[in-house]
Amino acid sequence: MAVIEIDSLCKSYRVYQKAEGLWGSVRGLFKRDYREVQAVRDVNLRVEKGEFVAFLGPNGAGKTTTLKLLSGVIYPTSGTARVMGFVPWERHNEYRRRFALVMGQKNQLWWDLPAQESFRLHQQIYHIDRAQFDATLGELTEMLEIGKLLKQPVRELSLGERMKMELTAALLHSPEVLFLDEPTIGLDVVAQHRIQQFLKVYQERRQITVLLTSHYMKDVAALCQRVVIVAQGQIKYDGSLAGIVDRFSSQKLITLQLADQATNDGLERFGEVVLVDLPKVKLRVERTQVARTLAAILAQHAVEDVVVEDPPLEQVIAAMFSQVENDVEDEIRRDGRLAATGGPA
Repeated sequence: MAVIEIDSLCKSYRVYQKAEGLWGSVRGLFKRDYREVQAVRDVNLRVEKGEFVAFLGPNGAGKTTTLKLLSGVIYPTSGTARVMGFVPWERHNEYRRRFALVMGQKNQLWWDLPAQESFRLHQQIYHIDRAQFDATLGELTEMLEIGKLLKQPVRELSLGERMKMELTAALLHSPEVLFLDEPTIGLDVVAQHRIQQFLKVYQERRQITVLLTSHYMKDVAALCQRVVIVAQGQIKYDGSLAGIVDRFSSQKLITLQLADQATNDGLERFGEVVLVDLPKVKLRVERTQVARTLAAILAQHAVEDVVVEDPPLEQVIAAMFSQVENDVEDEIRRDGRLAATGGPA
């Protein structure tokens, strides 16, 4: 049985549409106009034990809403979901003791107290045995290198240090499932790397199931082998990270190290020139034309070195988001026309 099972899950909201100006405010006292926003639309997903899955999408795609549904924070409009055999929104105490949710933009620690005081509160809330609590806290303290920070008020910690404390608090009760909502948001490169390394080692050691949302592709590349893409509340891709590049990028980057006396004259006819820093020149060419293009360039130009690579993952993901969003908008417009005409022509 999969650890996370989602079937036809939907969540919609009624959003008040306030008219502009004073008269619009007065009118709203007597008659309100609403529109329906579908945050999650017919999501189906299976996640097996021990998987580290990236759950990606543009802002407003429904990622955080899905995590809130799986955490039991909100109720769905329709559909079903089970995590470790539990229905999340039934909020059984046994379920709440077996998962954790970390949100990069939300704090669960007392701001003016040292983190160790909040940790003791978590021990009481989750009824953690004292010996187990001490052992787990010791392990996390060592892995995250936060021993000197435990007695310091949370408000005095840096953003990266606070995130380490948030992760520690979330893992004190040794959850089997961990939901991470942008855990590295706002962190510098060094802090991001340390959080990534910790999550990688901890997940491998404990074999917990992790569902991660992030806008930092380095998080995804460092931690996840499986990627789920959601747009307009619907899953549009579920597969490997390499598969995204193969499916959504039709181009390659060719970096040429020209000989000392060579020039970049004429290279533009082989592809789009994206960088000229002589003797280095970078071209963007169609994936299917790489071999032919290289042969033509080497026949006409003095080249000392060649590197062929995929475009940066951030560019591929951005292009994919744009394509998926356009496809969904076309689908919505098509459905609207069909509804207006009473059916297909």
